[in-house]
Amino acid sequence: MTRKLFGTDGIRGVANVDPMTGELAMQLGRAIAHLFKEVKGPHRIVVGKDTRLSGYMLETALASGICSMGADVWLVGPLPTPGIAFITTSMRANAGVVISASHNPYYDNGIKIFSRDGFKLPDEMEQRIEELILSNHLDSLRPTANAIGKAHRIDDVIGRYVVFLKNTFPNDLTLDGLRIALDCANGAAYRVAPTVFEELGAEVVPVGIEPDGENINARCGSLHPEVVTQLVLDEKTDIGIALDGDGDRIIFVDRYGKQVDGDHILAICGLQMLSEDRLKKGTVVTTVMSNMGLDRAIRNAGGKVVRTQVGDRYVVEEMVRGNYNLGGEQSGHTVFLDYNTTCDGILTALQLLAIMKRRERALDDLARVMEPLPQVLYNVEVREKKDLMEIPEIERRIRGIEKSLENSGRLLIRYSGTEPLLRIMVEGEDEKKLHEVAKELVELVKKHLAPPPPLPPQVGGE
Repeated sequence: MTRKLFGTDGIRGVANVDPMTGELAMQLGRAIAHLFKEVKGPHRIVVGKDTRLSGYMLETALASGICSMGADVWLVGPLPTPGIAFITTSMRANAGVVISASHNPYYDNGIKIFSRDGFKLPDEMEQRIEELILSNHLDSLRPTANAIGKAHRIDDVIGRYVVFLKNTFPNDLTLDGLRIALDCANGAAYRVAPTVFEELGAEVVPVGIEPDGENINARCGSLHPEVVTQLVLDEKTDIGIALDGDGDRIIFVDRYGKQVDGDHILAICGLQMLSEDRLKKGTVVTTVMSNMGLDRAIRNAGGKVVRTQVGDRYVVEEMVRGNYNLGGEQSGHTVFLDYNTTCDGILTALQLLAIMKRRERALDDLARVMEPLPQVLYNVEVREKKDLMEIPEIERRIRGIEKSLENSGRLLIRYSGTEPLLRIMVEGEDEKKLHEVAKELVELVKKHLAPPPPLPPQVGGE
């Protein structure tokens, strides 16, 4: 069955436009409640959200659907996505539901689901939910009288999550003497993040902590790191931290205003864990987009890097499959599986800050452990997503490029999952040569797969 509702990270779209409507949310709540009632134990489902205006509408509809199928719903209000994963497991709920469109603008929204173990649902379970919704199978299943579920609002989840996060920080360390510029993107972490860092002893200079339902991700947060960069320079802080709207992604800025991406964080944390014999199987998991500099840094220390397709869910799935405990993406999604089951921006910050304090070194100094290779990326519009290896001229050129880059770089070509685009990424030692190679390949793709030119406007006549 072709997936019609779920994408790579739940369901997402413009709020109050199909599929992100109250009607669909109610049907989704019914399907989730029915599916997870098959699991033994109490029938309880956690529902949390970020700070978008449409969260109220979708939260109410989801709760109604869940209760109508005989399950209880626990409403926790605005909380980072990883916080909802934590609460789901700690409260022994059947499932957790997050209402958030992550880094998207406020007029979008989304819904993603965690199972009782705190992991995002696999494709097969998402497909079962789609089948339940689209088949109208649930219409005849309607509990009555005292079999209908109840809704409860849980007021102390922020405190529970703050305690959990602080417990991931070494007991023998504090953040005393550290000044942190913090941008919470007017999103789900606006209360949690400042509290955690301040209670551990840091002086926090915060922005993006006044959500109004419409300003989430608006010229702030990890999408706009220039805001926290300027704050670092103006306030002369030791580090800058920018979170996204649902708190699962993080970008760092060093004391000189230079951005430090997810690859560097994986290198810093991976090497530290490797030196302490805490990195399971000596392995870091990342995606095909991460820089080869990460591979070299980990390999030179005796470890290795395993790669997956793009998407943090695929990183986590590989970590579980291979029994690894550190993974993430260049974009700033990082997973410490020893502590939580999904990407957690605040938790990532605490692990990095612990290394800074333990080693008494600034972020810019720590970041030198990885020397990134130049990367160039081109997007090419295409009329169809044809297998490039079936086009002889392109296939020969791809083989030639791969041979020329052997052991010193790589070529990555993939189609966008949502747009008619081919993405061409070339990585290596000589940036000028990389651009030349990439542009040559772009022209070949245009020659064979360029969309037809637009029709000229008709003048006069019928």
